[in-house]
Amino acid sequence: MKRILIIEDDESIAAIERDYLTVNGFEVDIASTGPDGIAMGRTGHYNLILLDVMIPGMDGFSVCRTLRKTLDIPIIMVTARLDDIDKIRGLGIGADDYITKPFSPNVLIAHVKANLAQYTRLKGEDSRSVHPELSAGEIRVRTDSHRVYVRGKEIELTNKEYELLTFLMQNADIVFSRESLYERIWGYDALGDNATVSVHINRLREKIERDPSHSEYIVTVRGAGYRFHGDDEQAEDPDGK
Repeated sequence: MKRILIIEDDESIAAIERDYLTVNGFEVDIASTGPDGIAMGRTGHYNLILLDVMIPGMDGFSVCRTLRKTLDIPIIMVTARLDDIDKIRGLGIGADDYITKPFSPNVLIAHVKANLAQYTRLKGEDSRSVHPELSAGEIRVRTDSHRVYVRGKEIELTNKEYELLTFLMQNADIVFSRESLYERIWGYDALGDNATVSVHINRLREKIERDPSHSEYIVTVRGAGYRFHGDDEQAEDPDGK
């Protein structure tokens, strides 16, 4: 049985989230402050964390940043704010996904199940790949150990960044829309928006590209989406992004 940690100071919201998750077969614990959430999350007892942005003691962004240093499980940010800047900030510091309040029970369960399924697949099937190594130019990926090297130096990627990179490398020179990447990597249809994919693409570029503003590997195809340029020659990014 999968175990979920809810970090939420509003008792009524935490109880509703707990009840819906319990009905769907999850074990649930609740932390009401940032420090308590960090302490509980670090025990390693959980498969996923639902993290509210506005919590006492330490805001959700700081909690996410701290937990991400030692945890690679899915972290879903829960926010009542509609501003894209908050969503982008959460994704940029290591959150895998986000949900905006108010949300329906079906949306909550869909996000949780999809993130858990993708994480399980990433840690299971991908590690048994018949192609234990992917390479393109200065990038080398060991899929059996989930280790990524750029210009001979190992880099750290979040689960979603790693999955985006390996998927694009395995499908080099094929153009994928933001929507299709969202469905493939996050595992459900149209529950997110373009910010999720764009933020992860930009974060990935910062880690693998010599000049993220003129991408050599992950190329923006204007009006269509993204493709991975697998040749050794430098590709031209039509958008310069």
